[in-house]
Amino acid sequence: MNMLANSLKPLIQFGETPLLLTPTAKQLTPESPATSVLTDFTQVIPQSVSADTPIDEAHLKMRHGGVRLLFVIDKANRCIGVLTAKEVIGTRRINLAMQQRNLDRKEITADMIMTPWQKLSAMPIEQLNSLTIEDLVLSMERFTEQHLLITEHNLNQPLSVRGIISATDIQHAVGNKDPMKLSSSAVPTANSFSDICKVVTGHDL
Repeated sequence: MNMLANSLKPLIQFGETPLLLTPTAKQLTPESPATSVLTDFTQVIPQSVSADTPIDEAHLKMRHGGVRLLFVIDKANRCIGVLTAKEVIGTRRINLAMQQRNLDRKEITADMIMTPWQKLSAMPIEQLNSLTIEDLVLSMERFTEQHLLITEHNLNQPLSVRGIISATDIQHAVGNKDPMKLSSSAVPTANSFSDICKVVTGHDL
């Protein structure tokens, strides 16, 4: 032990201001695998919110976390649906919940305006594995949501949500590369997969 301690070199002192390394941004093209834009929940913890969280608090969590979708968790720690920025920023669902429950806006919670599982669409990961980014976008031409859930069903295990794909993530990852001119400096931010598809097919957003 003493020999090892004596052989260790002393720590260095900074003599000049160092560079701070950051991960290299993905260089993707429309021909890249669609899985390249998947937020994989085996590697990234999904962001969630309790069902009884006030909507303004949920919106604040979205802003701090840099996300536009939260999974809604009930008291039994089960995921019962999703809450998107569109729902917390918009007024339609909030006003409807206020009228139906005779509540003030500050009393409206995530579970009152979320989208339950029964109304969500998803794509199996086996299908995603066979697609390029361009294939994925073109196949989602009529999909007006900003997020696509990806499911996985392993043998002897229940269906699970493996990850999520965001339309804006595709826009930022691919950038201004033909034929998908998706740079945010060239076109508006994509609010849905159908928005991106308009660019792919030669139309503006």
